[in-house]
Amino acid sequence: MESIKILLDKCVGCGLCLKVCAYDALEWVDKKVRINEKCTICGACVDVCKFDAIEITRRSFKGQEVAAYSGICVFAEHRGGELSSVVPEIIGAARQLKESLGKPISAILLGHEIKDLAEELIAYGVDEVWMRDDAKIGEFAEDVQADLTAKILQEKKPEIFLGGGTIMGRSLLPRVAARLLSGLTADCTELTIDDESKLLRQTRPAFGGNIMATILCENHRPQMATVRHKVMKAADKVDGGYEGKIVSLDHLPVPEPRIEVLEFVPEESGTVNLAEADFIVSGGRGLKDPKNFVLVESLAKALNGAVGASRAAVDAGWIPYSHQVGQTGKTVNPKIYVACGISGAIQHLAGMKSSDLIIAINSDPAAPIFGAAHYGIVGDLFEVVPEIVKQLGG
Repeated sequence: MESIKILLDKCVGCGLCLKVCAYDALEWVDKKVRINEKCTICGACVDVCKFDAIEITRRSFKGQEVAAYSGICVFAEHRGGELSSVVPEIIGAARQLKESLGKPISAILLGHEIKDLAEELIAYGVDEVWMRDDAKIGEFAEDVQADLTAKILQEKKPEIFLGGGTIMGRSLLPRVAARLLSGLTADCTELTIDDESKLLRQTRPAFGGNIMATILCENHRPQMATVRHKVMKAADKVDGGYEGKIVSLDHLPVPEPRIEVLEFVPEESGTVNLAEADFIVSGGRGLKDPKNFVLVESLAKALNGAVGASRAAVDAGWIPYSHQVGQTGKTVNPKIYVACGISGAIQHLAGMKSSDLIIAINSDPAAPIFGAAHYGIVGDLFEVVPEIVKQLGG
């Protein structure tokens, strides 16, 4: 376990640590510093203390402990009897890591009547499916699934654990990481194995997408990361089938859920799902007015596609956040992406740069979006877009 304590015999009450604490976790008691329940053990106070009066004990994995962990594991999220569309993408990333690491791929599958899903995972190239089948494991029971996942990881000891950057994954994996006292890198856009150390290199945009940070988890296991949807190439099912193994973990007790799901109401939308669309037309501040999004909508309708938007357009209140494409919105991977009046900020490019074909329409020939576009139209979108719609028969 990790712990932190004040060495009262060394503390002189200088107050330097209180000034650097970002969590208001330090307070004065009898002219000495005390730590309260807000502490996250970030270590900032230790770095600033000149009297070595604050001590942190961190658990680290070394030597034989590290050697006990082996293999790559993925969390097989599913709903309504089908694997989440991000799962084949995670398996695709895992298969690439397997080529570098030479270790098997496993999957954690939790739920009820899920044997067909286990067989589907094997068809994607998973070597072992660690399955717990029980009627008490609900699709939305994050507390139950987090508890079971942590116990499975402790028992099986994979060195790498990957999940989807979905609503479920973003809630479940942090719970698991906290239980295991390990780190978690969220929304990774690239995963590779370091040639020298054999550690997982976890790359994600940082500072609003202005830099790409590569993170290594040296002292804790498993190394954990979530993968953004539509960033990794999905794995194809193995031709001729794949010989894998289903391991039933019936010995693990299923805890009583603390969360009661009353009802699931699917989102009702008259438009195509942005993350799944083959054609996306996005609008930015170049539209000049929210009412001009009708141009984007008309082109999207003509293509039977979805409507996207830049962060600037969303922040201006022109269109709901659910349409935002970018690092702080949705990551998309359509066959054709049309950017109308979007300058091409780094955080927007991070969300759509993997599109098969990018078409940019902008009146500014120096707009950064043209650097990412396969085809660029320098012109007035109020003239160009209606003409394209006309040519499409719209």
